[in-house]
Amino acid sequence: MLTFMLLWLCVNQQGNRQKKLAPNTSTSWNAKWIAPAVLKDTANVWSCYRKEFQISTVVDTVMAKISADSKYWLWINGEMVVFEGGLKRGSTPNDSYFDKIDITRHLKKGKNVIAVLAWYFGKDGFSHKNSGQPAFLMQMDGGNIHLVTDGLWKAWQHPAFGNTHKPFPNYRLPESNIRFDARKGSLDFIHPEFFVDTMANAMVLGKPPASPWGKLIERPIPQWKDYGLKSYENDMEFPLVSAGDTLKMQLPYNAQITPYLEVESEAGKSVDIRADNYLGGGVPNVRAEYITKSGSQSYESFGWMNGHAVHYAIPKGVKILSLKYRETGYNTEFTGSFQCDDDFYNQLWQKSLRTLYLTMRDTYMDCPDRERAQWWGDVVLESGEAFYALSPSSHLLAKKGIHELMHWQRNDSTIYSPVPSGNWHNELPTQMLSSIGTYGFWNYYWHTGDTATIAKVYDKVGKYLALWKLEEDGTVQIRKGGWTWGDWGENKDMPLLFNTQYYIALDSYKRMAGLLGDTATADSLNTMMAQFKKDFNSIYWNGTAYRSKAYAGETDDRSQGLAVVSGLADPDKYTAILKILEEERHASPYMEKYVLEALFRMGYPEVALKRMKQRFSKMVNHPTITTMWEGWGIGDEGYGGGTINHAWSGGGLTLLSQYAAGISPTSAGWETFQIKPQPGFLKYISAVVPTVKGDIKLELKNGEDYQLNFEVPKGTRALVYVPTTYENIAINDEYSSPKKEEKGFKIFELASGNYAILGKTKTPEKRK
Repeated sequence: MLTFMLLWLCVNQQGNRQKKLAPNTSTSWNAKWIAPAVLKDTANVWSCYRKEFQISTVVDTVMAKISADSKYWLWINGEMVVFEGGLKRGSTPNDSYFDKIDITRHLKKGKNVIAVLAWYFGKDGFSHKNSGQPAFLMQMDGGNIHLVTDGLWKAWQHPAFGNTHKPFPNYRLPESNIRFDARKGSLDFIHPEFFVDTMANAMVLGKPPASPWGKLIERPIPQWKDYGLKSYENDMEFPLVSAGDTLKMQLPYNAQITPYLEVESEAGKSVDIRADNYLGGGVPNVRAEYITKSGSQSYESFGWMNGHAVHYAIPKGVKILSLKYRETGYNTEFTGSFQCDDDFYNQLWQKSLRTLYLTMRDTYMDCPDRERAQWWGDVVLESGEAFYALSPSSHLLAKKGIHELMHWQRNDSTIYSPVPSGNWHNELPTQMLSSIGTYGFWNYYWHTGDTATIAKVYDKVGKYLALWKLEEDGTVQIRKGGWTWGDWGENKDMPLLFNTQYYIALDSYKRMAGLLGDTATADSLNTMMAQFKKDFNSIYWNGTAYRSKAYAGETDDRSQGLAVVSGLADPDKYTAILKILEEERHASPYMEKYVLEALFRMGYPEVALKRMKQRFSKMVNHPTITTMWEGWGIGDEGYGGGTINHAWSGGGLTLLSQYAAGISPTSAGWETFQIKPQPGFLKYISAVVPTVKGDIKLELKNGEDYQLNFEVPKGTRALVYVPTTYENIAINDEYSSPKKEEKGFKIFELASGNYAILGKTKTPEKRK
């Protein structure tokens, strides 16, 4: 029990040394929450808000602060300004987000018109906590321009929106199906000339902070990237009179889209619109229904769906004038890349990237269809992939998730996911250890250098770890939590899964303590971890593998991998672990990442690449699915019904860039980094890694001669590893001696600049 007591004392000695974790609510509000005075529904409510006002002088900058429960679309003077604004509720269990938008260029001298369409989910989900009251809030400030929502705004429930017939989306989703009956209304209210005088004034509900929306926290991530309306890949010759068949319109890849149509019809025809992925994960997701009015008409269903195709079931006789889609998504750039001489790994990297992007929006998601939920086992892998594939704007989504997870910490110090959520409350202990661990919170810091975020969550991390107790033998007790889950699949040695991830969490907490100057805690954790490692190996290592005494299944490959990457397994065990990882195949795609990383860390890149190809070949080689799957198969062959787009299966992206190309930070924020390629049997690698210091570009030719070209960004330094099998190393055509050598490598330290390294297996003639 000594090690547990050390941790308990560390946590309690901290007291209130760190600042209390609190959301950023630094803004003053004069605006009031408003809503239509009369509402006919309690869920899936669509409301209209409108305000006309005069401007005598247009100033340099006018900022709008906007919040809605739950989403909004904003037009100014008839022009779309925000497409799907707002974030799902749950910055804390009681609070909400607001957007801050520069609207200067949309204003003009004279009459101006603001029009808003707001969608109130009205129900809980795995990604949203329902407030129980639809509402809208807006405040404009700039120069002499001050405008706020109040009782003088017009507000009414939109009569055309409603609910479809069954089936409805499964309980995990707060979104509803969207039905729009064009016979009952249109979106004409967005136009400046719309006659609004007959509409009722808004009902005032309160001034922030007000219940039930709580405090308002500024949106920490960008507005969505809008790619505009586009034609489908199999675009048809329009106009076309429908024969009553379902038109299956192809998307270029699995994407987050809103479907659009233009038709000419008599009134009352029902058009069903759904993605081919409507039953992704085995349960109903979201779909749309449009009821025609008489004549020519156009409609875009604003609730996003995803898939490889959009299916339009259009009644016979309806004239189709156009079918299009709008892709929207997280506002980041695909700045990372990986190419090699084996196209399998190129396809794996690209499919992983597509899957990653598809699981980013309000939060990191496990999948964009069945759940849209921020499960932290998934977030850990997703954020790791983003650091190697996406521009730094993606880092904000991980930061948002870190704050949300710890803002939702309960009074008993437990943390749980997914949050934000109104209908899930169970702790998954292993995922929570993963979240705060070296691959989670610390990995975020390591890639960003964001000390402030670590400081804000540090105390709460300590309080959670203090819940974990040790057995008399020094190993960790299994905390059942709400769901004692280790991984999908069979042959899970649960004590090993818990102990290895606990050690990874301790390692992260120790690093945090050192970063923040809490040397007493860091020193105590060093002592504790040394004893824990000794006890772990004494109890679980049997000479050929790690196994717990009560476990009777086949040797668990995922646990051997975790023992390596955690540092619990020393090099003297690598040969035995290698044999296990060459034979056993039990990990799901989620845990497979750690197995493959263990092989790279142990120095067996050929085995890692070979296993990666064996395990992921069915996904990567699939001719039509552009994303990575939840399980090794689809549907019944998958886990829990299985989705075809699960970013936890994209760990190979990280490994190819971090280990095969060999690019990884050696200090926070990429102040220093290493280039240590482990190409295995690959003869050519080209990679770009986007960092907060700039892009690191690399090209490797790994043949009889060793050619390595790379760029070290300004303000950074790199340690470059060249295999000792190559001699006479020349850097930019000048022979160089390494700074030092270690097993298998010569190491050079280089400042910012562009470099070409050439090594030969035989001594070349002296250059002239």
